[in-house]
Amino acid sequence: MAVVGFTKLEALFRKAASLDIHKEHAKEIVDFVGKKVYDLLLAAELSASMNNRDIILESDLPITKGLQETIIEFRKLEEELPIEDILEQLTHYPVLKYALSPEVEANLPEITGTMLVVMAKVMKHINEDSRHVTAELIEKSKDILDLTL
Repeated sequence: MAVVGFTKLEALFRKAASLDIHKEHAKEIVDFVGKKVYDLLLAAELSASMNNRDIILESDLPITKGLQETIIEFRKLEEELPIEDILEQLTHYPVLKYALSPEVEANLPEITGTMLVVMAKVMKHINEDSRHVTAELIEKSKDILDLTL
Protein backbone atom coordinates (compact mmCIF):
# COMPACT_ATOMS: atom_id res chain seq x y z
CA MET A 1 0.00 0.00 0.00
CA ALA A 2 1.35 3.44 -0.90
CA VAL A 3 1.95 6.01 1.80
CA VAL A 4 0.44 8.60 -0.49
CA GLY A 5 -1.44 8.14 -3.74
CA PHE A 6 -0.38 9.76 -6.97
CA THR A 7 -3.08 12.45 -6.92
CA LYS A 8 -2.15 13.58 -3.40
CA LEU A 9 1.59 13.41 -4.19
CA GLU A 10 1.04 15.43 -7.35
CA ALA A 11 -0.89 18.09 -5.42
CA LEU A 12 1.73 18.20 -2.67
CA PHE A 13 4.60 18.70 -5.14
CA ARG A 14 2.66 21.45 -6.92
CA LYS A 15 1.83 23.27 -3.68
CA ALA A 16 5.28 22.86 -2.14
CA ALA A 17 7.53 23.57 -5.12
CA SER A 18 5.43 24.18 -8.27
CA LEU A 19 6.57 20.85 -9.71
CA ASP A 20 4.72 18.45 -11.98
CA ILE A 21 5.44 14.77 -11.48
CA HIS A 22 4.66 11.81 -13.70
CA LYS A 23 2.79 8.81 -12.36
CA GLU A 24 5.73 6.50 -13.12
CA HIS A 25 7.94 8.48 -10.69
CA ALA A 26 5.52 8.40 -7.75
CA LYS A 27 6.50 4.99 -6.32
CA GLU A 28 10.22 5.78 -6.43
CA ILE A 29 9.68 9.09 -4.62
CA VAL A 30 7.39 7.60 -1.97
CA ASP A 31 9.68 4.60 -1.41
CA PHE A 32 12.71 6.86 -1.01
CA VAL A 33 10.93 9.13 1.47
CA GLY A 34 9.87 6.04 3.42
CA LYS A 35 13.52 5.04 3.63
CA LYS A 36 14.46 8.52 4.89
CA VAL A 37 11.76 8.34 7.59
CA TYR A 38 13.14 4.96 8.64
CA ASP A 39 16.67 6.44 8.70
CA LEU A 40 15.39 9.21 10.97
CA LEU A 41 13.90 6.60 13.30
CA LEU A 42 17.19 4.68 13.34
CA ALA A 43 19.00 7.83 14.43
CA ALA A 44 16.33 8.39 17.09
CA GLU A 45 16.77 4.82 18.28
CA LEU A 46 20.47 5.47 18.84
CA SER A 47 19.62 8.58 20.84
CA ALA A 48 17.14 6.63 22.98
CA SER A 49 19.78 3.96 23.59
CA MET A 50 22.38 6.53 24.60
CA ASN A 51 19.85 7.93 27.07
CA ASN A 52 19.22 4.46 28.55
CA ARG A 53 15.64 4.26 27.32
CA ASP A 54 13.87 1.48 25.45
CA ILE A 55 11.32 3.78 23.83
CA ILE A 56 11.83 6.45 21.17
CA LEU A 57 10.61 9.86 22.32
CA GLU A 58 10.08 13.02 20.26
CA SER A 59 13.27 14.46 21.74
CA ASP A 60 15.21 11.57 20.19
CA LEU A 61 14.26 12.56 16.64
CA PRO A 62 17.09 14.48 14.95
CA ILE A 63 14.87 17.36 13.81
CA THR A 64 17.04 20.24 12.64
CA LYS A 65 15.98 23.88 12.38
CA GLY A 66 15.45 23.44 8.65
CA LEU A 67 13.21 20.42 9.20
CA GLN A 68 11.30 22.33 11.90
CA GLU A 69 10.65 25.14 9.42
CA THR A 70 9.56 22.66 6.77
CA ILE A 71 7.20 20.96 9.24
CA ILE A 72 5.50 24.33 9.69
CA GLU A 73 5.36 24.73 5.93
CA PHE A 74 3.85 21.25 5.52
CA ARG A 75 1.17 22.07 8.10
CA LYS A 76 0.20 25.17 6.11
CA LEU A 77 -0.35 23.02 3.03
CA GLU A 78 -3.18 21.30 4.94
CA GLU A 79 -2.41 17.88 3.50
CA GLU A 80 -2.99 14.74 5.53
CA LEU A 81 -1.35 11.37 5.13
CA PRO A 82 -2.91 8.19 6.56
CA ILE A 83 -0.90 6.85 9.49
CA GLU A 84 -1.93 3.27 8.71
CA ASP A 85 -0.18 3.44 5.34
CA ILE A 86 2.99 4.87 6.88
CA LEU A 87 3.10 2.20 9.57
CA GLU A 88 2.55 -0.45 6.91
CA GLN A 89 5.43 0.93 4.83
CA LEU A 90 7.73 0.76 7.86
CA THR A 91 7.08 -2.99 8.07
CA HIS A 92 9.22 -3.35 4.92
CA TYR A 93 12.31 -2.41 6.93
CA PRO A 94 14.06 -4.27 9.75
CA VAL A 95 12.18 -3.98 13.03
CA LEU A 96 13.45 -1.24 15.30
CA LYS A 97 14.88 -2.38 18.65
CA TYR A 98 12.77 0.14 20.54
CA ALA A 99 9.10 1.00 20.36
CA LEU A 100 7.90 4.40 19.22
CA SER A 101 6.20 6.53 21.83
CA PRO A 102 2.57 7.35 21.03
CA GLU A 103 3.63 10.94 20.25
CA VAL A 104 6.27 9.84 17.76
CA GLU A 105 3.86 7.44 16.11
CA ALA A 106 1.20 10.15 15.89
CA ASN A 107 3.73 12.49 14.23
CA LEU A 108 4.75 10.04 11.50
CA PRO A 109 2.32 11.46 8.92
CA GLU A 110 3.66 14.97 9.51
CA ILE A 111 7.27 13.77 9.38
CA THR A 112 6.61 11.85 6.17
CA GLY A 113 4.83 14.81 4.59
CA THR A 114 7.70 17.06 5.61
CA MET A 115 10.21 14.73 3.96
CA LEU A 116 8.14 14.84 0.76
CA VAL A 117 8.19 18.65 0.88
CA VAL A 118 11.96 18.63 1.46
CA MET A 119 12.45 16.38 -1.56
CA ALA A 120 10.25 18.60 -3.73
CA LYS A 121 12.13 21.72 -2.65
CA VAL A 122 15.52 20.11 -3.30
CA MET A 123 14.35 19.18 -6.79
CA LYS A 124 13.20 22.74 -7.41
CA HIS A 125 16.56 24.15 -6.25
CA ILE A 126 18.44 21.76 -8.51
CA ASN A 127 16.44 22.79 -11.56
CA GLU A 128 14.72 26.12 -10.93
CA ASP A 129 13.86 26.65 -14.59
CA SER A 130 11.65 23.60 -15.01
CA ARG A 131 8.39 22.39 -13.53
CA HIS A 132 8.95 18.81 -14.68
CA VAL A 133 10.36 16.07 -12.48
CA THR A 134 12.64 13.71 -14.38
CA ALA A 135 14.41 10.49 -13.43
CA GLU A 136 17.72 12.37 -13.40
CA LEU A 137 16.30 15.03 -11.08
CA ILE A 138 15.00 12.36 -8.71
CA GLU A 139 18.43 10.69 -8.59
CA LYS A 140 20.22 13.98 -7.89
CA SER A 141 17.80 14.87 -5.12
CA LYS A 142 18.13 11.40 -3.60
CA ASP A 143 21.91 11.78 -3.57
CA ILE A 144 21.64 15.13 -1.77
CA LEU A 145 19.12 13.85 0.76
CA ASP A 146 21.23 10.76 1.44
CA LEU A 147 24.15 13.05 2.25
CA THR A 148 22.16 15.37 4.51
CA LEU A 149 19.37 13.36 6.15
